[in-house]
Amino acid sequence: MCGIAFSHNPGLPGEKLQVRMRRSLEAMAHRGPDDSGMWRDGQTIIGHRRLSIIDLSASRQPMQDPSGRYVLTYNGEIYNYKELRKGLEDKWTFQTGGDTEILLAGMILQGTAFLDKLEGMWAFSLWDTTEQHLLLCRDRMGKKPLYFHQAGNAFTCASELPALACLHNQPWEEDLKSTADYLRYGYYLPGTTAYKNVKEVLPGHVVHWRPGRREKQAAYWSLSLNPFDGDRQEACKQLRRRLVRAVERRLVADVEVGAFLSGGVDSSLIVSLLTKELGISPKTFTIGFQERSYDERRYARQVADYCGTDHYVEVLKSWNRKKLTSLIFQSIGQPFADSSLLPTSLVSGVAASQVKVALSGDGGDELFSGYQRYQARAILRWYTRLPQALRSGMARAIRLLPEPMAHHSRSFVKKAHLFQDIVDRLEYETPYVAPVLYSRKFFKELLPDIAQMGHQPPGLPEECDRDDITRMMTADALVYLPQDILLKVDRASMSCSLETRAPFLDRQVVELAFSLPRAWHRYGMAGKRMLKQSFQDILPDNIWQRRKQGFGVPIHQWFRRELGAELEELLAYVDCPVNGKVVRDMLTRHRQGQRDHGYRLWSIYVYLLWRRKHS
Repeated sequence: MCGIAFSHNPGLPGEKLQVRMRRSLEAMAHRGPDDSGMWRDGQTIIGHRRLSIIDLSASRQPMQDPSGRYVLTYNGEIYNYKELRKGLEDKWTFQTGGDTEILLAGMILQGTAFLDKLEGMWAFSLWDTTEQHLLLCRDRMGKKPLYFHQAGNAFTCASELPALACLHNQPWEEDLKSTADYLRYGYYLPGTTAYKNVKEVLPGHVVHWRPGRREKQAAYWSLSLNPFDGDRQEACKQLRRRLVRAVERRLVADVEVGAFLSGGVDSSLIVSLLTKELGISPKTFTIGFQERSYDERRYARQVADYCGTDHYVEVLKSWNRKKLTSLIFQSIGQPFADSSLLPTSLVSGVAASQVKVALSGDGGDELFSGYQRYQARAILRWYTRLPQALRSGMARAIRLLPEPMAHHSRSFVKKAHLFQDIVDRLEYETPYVAPVLYSRKFFKELLPDIAQMGHQPPGLPEECDRDDITRMMTADALVYLPQDILLKVDRASMSCSLETRAPFLDRQVVELAFSLPRAWHRYGMAGKRMLKQSFQDILPDNIWQRRKQGFGVPIHQWFRRELGAELEELLAYVDCPVNGKVVRDMLTRHRQGQRDHGYRLWSIYVYLLWRRKHS
């Protein structure tokens, strides 16, 4: 796992190019503490930071082909690189034993057609010195990040926004359309960032650029929803075979591989496949909370004992402002509202003290219908048939009850409030792109000047509109997963110099999951039916029977104490589009225990922190 950077700037002397590139690479030192390299030719410079996982003593980057025409800088892992090498050896004399040279050779010999053969996670830049042509590419599901910026004839790209800013060396302007998106969803939409003209390479896309021209972005892969040709029993056999193979592929490394273990179905299944199917007993890592309703340590311990792993546990006792600001300003570089960023960073630190690579269960909920919002949408089908007067009466009754601050898995009243939130947001989430944090009416009150702004959401496959839950699963896989979950895990883990790999995001697993009828994934209130039917024998029954809990963080408590006072201070001193009176009212109701606005307040708090520094 690595950090990459590229800069072409005809108006800048070579010495200054090198100074900026060194700063950029220093800003990404956490992504690659093992090695650093630069290549320069005139006004073009390429940089690389390396976390050595495969071919530890060789495969240095940036890497040139024997002729010196092509220069590659690459972040990621190609899991099937040994298989691909066999098909290239008759036309290429390999000098190294890693996956970097495989990627370089394949792209030179076969062009973008080679991308279809890759299984892994990647972001890379390939510079053709003869044609003066830059190719950027990002993996299918968006596991690895890559951002770029063009200003006149200058073009820069980097793995992280703070590193990209070092190459640009001038303040960027806030994009208020993106600000509206962030406060609506809690993250930025694919392809966009917090800044004007600073873009993200889309998952499954390549970007072509030449000096003097605008970049062109094109898809090399798109999610297909072609129906599965077979019965459920055959689908289960294929799923088991493909997921076991996906886990096995992600063990390719010249260093030790461990695994995250939350105690939920997805991570528990990955660990169990390692031990029961592949005969490997990994080190496993869990984060716990002092508040019992958020704590899953006992389930993680049960699975660790069941699988016989060497298990490590850490407890998040309180919020850490210094760690949060470090992640936001030094790794992410823009607001990010998922508060589980903090425990993800903590568990990554525990893992990094023992291993350099950890497997995760990311993607299981999106692919196999695990989120409770899918269950809520199923209930909505029944609920919306009730008379309007009855629905209004139920809503008033729910809102009269104080909303508990406990995790939703422990409180029926909490679930009722959350369901009513979904009812209130239904209009705003139709058609569904991603979960929103507010109703349309409340959002206009919160952001009176920019509530109507926003970027165009990405297009989804037409087939997914045949069923509302299928659309939700597809949108979550293409929007929520890369923009929230994968971003969080990448930045949190790489801040600790830890590589994470997600077997559920194997192409063969993804395409199979989305080929299956929705009823095979979810029937009534029960989700993940395909996973349970395919793997029921390798996990304890109570793990399968657990309600979906998620990686929640008790931020509601934090805002009733010192974090609430800090939010008030930020509202008083930071000039921004947010209506301070609305936020103070939210905070008052939260402190009084009337409504749990914790996650909404958190998204605003993080934005104000960033806005203060950005201003």
